[in-house]
Amino acid sequence: MAGEGATSLPRVLVTSFSVFPSAPVNPTEALARLLSFDPPTERLEAFQAEILPVEYAGLADRLSAIGRAFRPDIVIQFGLARRAIGFRLEGLARNSLKHARPDNQGHLPVSERICDGPESWPSTLPLQAIIEDLQAEGLPVEWSDDAGDYLCNMAFALARSGTCEGLQAGMTGFVHVPPLPEDALEGELPMSAADLERGARLIIARCVATWTEADRSDRNSKR
Repeated sequence: MAGEGATSLPRVLVTSFSVFPSAPVNPTEALARLLSFDPPTERLEAFQAEILPVEYAGLADRLSAIGRAFRPDIVIQFGLARRAIGFRLEGLARNSLKHARPDNQGHLPVSERICDGPESWPSTLPLQAIIEDLQAEGLPVEWSDDAGDYLCNMAFALARSGTCEGLQAGMTGFVHVPPLPEDALEGELPMSAADLERGARLIIARCVATWTEADRSDRNSKR
């Protein structure tokens, strides 16, 4: 147990997705496996990386199971966006599946709304600081307020809304990434596996640093 006035360390969850019909290779799946094999350890209590199913029906249950077992303080979700020009930081999770496409089972969601609640939720990741960190390392980054109409936005909304049991993290957000060079189509701007890993670790480190500083400030204010 930390001593009085000491800063606690966060529990960090990273999620990614498996392949889906228009993406026979998903770089975020490989990223999750790599981070599981060689997890970040600096200034955090625990780390876990999970690969989510590209299925509407099972997604909420899967996130709830992960939340109950791990109880994360920080949730950083990654997904593929073939037209991304780099790390695309999603600023808004929309509570809508109105224009949803079939999932890996060929199914569509049973409702146009993802869960009870407002029309949208903002990301709580330190987006501006992440942008500055990525730019400082020469990595491409962009903003977005539309996480799409597929499983990426659904996962973001479920995690951000606190709908899933055990998944009520104080910091939650979503990051889209482009395809790898060997899987890019004409007109797409790919990212190397090395840059993807480097950027993901920078994002994790910035979130941990921001969470730790906020925790320290909160403790000091209660003295």
